[in-house]
Amino acid sequence: MAKISGRATTRLAAAAITAALVGTGASAFATEVGDAPMYGIAGVDSTGASYYYAPNGEGGLETRVPLDTGWKDVKFLGRVDNNADSLADGRWQTNVAGDLHYGANDNSALKNVGHGWNIYNSLVSAGDLGGAEAGDLLGRDAAGYLYLYLGYGDGTVTKRYTVGGGWNAYTQIAGNGDLTGDGRNDIVARDKSGVLWLYKGTGDYKAPFAARTKVGGGWNTYNTVFAPGDIDLDGTTDLVGRDAKGALYLYEGTGNAAAPFGSRVQIGTGGWNTYRLIF
Repeated sequence: MAKISGRATTRLAAAAITAALVGTGASAFATEVGDAPMYGIAGVDSTGASYYYAPNGEGGLETRVPLDTGWKDVKFLGRVDNNADSLADGRWQTNVAGDLHYGANDNSALKNVGHGWNIYNSLVSAGDLGGAEAGDLLGRDAAGYLYLYLGYGDGTVTKRYTVGGGWNAYTQIAGNGDLTGDGRNDIVARDKSGVLWLYKGTGDYKAPFAARTKVGGGWNTYNTVFAPGDIDLDGTTDLVGRDAKGALYLYEGTGNAAAPFGSRVQIGTGGWNTYRLIF
């Protein structure tokens, strides 16, 4: 596990107290730790209450702190970095009516980005995929087509660009950062047999991913697979899985495309099934 100290540790401790990642108007992490997104982990329970877990600097998580309430109507949440400083500047969220909103970390009112987003059965805030500075958004529809929306940096997005079809082969799509060490953001996708696949980012919004490569099998042990950025604070993006018992496991990123993740490490012994959304 990577360890950090000094100013970075101090700012992490402050983040755990203030829960600054969502809607409080403060930055949570020290950018000197690395270039990967440093978002921590947040969850929303069935009552609509949300909680935040900061990385503890030892590869695990701090005790949770409350974030907000009233999120019972929220269907999707994804944090986004709009200025490439590895810190979340705000979040995208959808509601049951299919509206997409953006909430900046400055306590301003939610911005209505658009309607009709309930056509997508999966949304992923995957960072910069199109080659600009701001984070972008992926959406998969019921027919299995994946679309890319480029972020303008203020929470609004461009028209959609078609990535391709056949993405309904996957039960989970996740990504937020560079998994291969080439400086471009990548994503992973788990198929119905539990095999995880890596899609290397190209940086070209017209063709944002290279052909898939196999990571490994057995990923059906998790009911949720998500990418919260760099949890162990070694400068490389990680992946997290939650199993049916509510335990949480960290897969440390290696930065190596041939083997992008290390062996899993348990970072939550149980209780994580209390969250209907993790982001």
